[in-house]
Amino acid sequence: MGTASAAQWKVRRRTTGAIRGIITHILLIVLGISFLLPFVWMISTSLKPDEQLFIFPPEWIPSQFMWSNYPDALSFFPFFKYLKNTLIICLWTLLGTTLSSAIVAYGFSRIQWPGRNFLFLILLSTMMLPYQVTMIPLFVLFKQLGWVGSFKPLIIPSFFGGAFSIFLVRQFYLTIPYELSDAARIDGCSEFRIFWQIILPLAKPALATVALFTFIGGWNDFLGPLIYLNDESKFTISLGLQQFVGVYGTEWSKLMSASVVTTVPIILLFFFGQKMFIQGISTTGLKG
Repeated sequence: MGTASAAQWKVRRRTTGAIRGIITHILLIVLGISFLLPFVWMISTSLKPDEQLFIFPPEWIPSQFMWSNYPDALSFFPFFKYLKNTLIICLWTLLGTTLSSAIVAYGFSRIQWPGRNFLFLILLSTMMLPYQVTMIPLFVLFKQLGWVGSFKPLIIPSFFGGAFSIFLVRQFYLTIPYELSDAARIDGCSEFRIFWQIILPLAKPALATVALFTFIGGWNDFLGPLIYLNDESKFTISLGLQQFVGVYGTEWSKLMSASVVTTVPIILLFFFGQKMFIQGISTTGLKG
């Protein structure tokens, strides 16, 4: 009797787990579709003729596929020149943010020194300041340095670290056992060698996450280039997309075509780097 009850309990437990898993997957699929709809609509709009853009009820499938919208959109502004400028900013910003975050986070997590936690709290408090608060003082500073009109205001600050990136990498460093560092010190390793040869290789998932966030942020940044770049030859893609919005109207189909082209690299980047990205997110924040 007891054996039969145990078997029924196991079957009931498996059934409950299967139902829960099905419900979870259904909810995830619905949420995934809701997030995918705007991108699908953007692709649909990019292929529509002008007379079909604002009809009601809206049609998802164009009556006529206007593939010419894509070459027309890319020739509307110097796309490849703007792409080059964007890549220059993104790659240098990625390098600066990743390098500075790795070094500063090491000091906040693996080295004991007076006032470390207090200064870390001050660093975290800067995340509560919106960019609009520091925008004017930063512009005045860069204006006095003679950097306005160049890429420097968009690149140089990244080499001094960012609060969120430092926090993310620090939390990952805290999950690495201190015994590894202690064993290396016993063997005569310097602090820099411990950082470079032991801690840094183990932190690849966290650094990949920081790099991905930084690249996406630089790729999508509109306000920074708008403030500091006044020469059209140095414009980025985000500023190029703004050129489709005119005083008397907007070229919606061409704007959507150019937006699709600029969105695809980010999707591919996340697709190929999702393993390290998910690993970096899931393994940070385990220690406070």
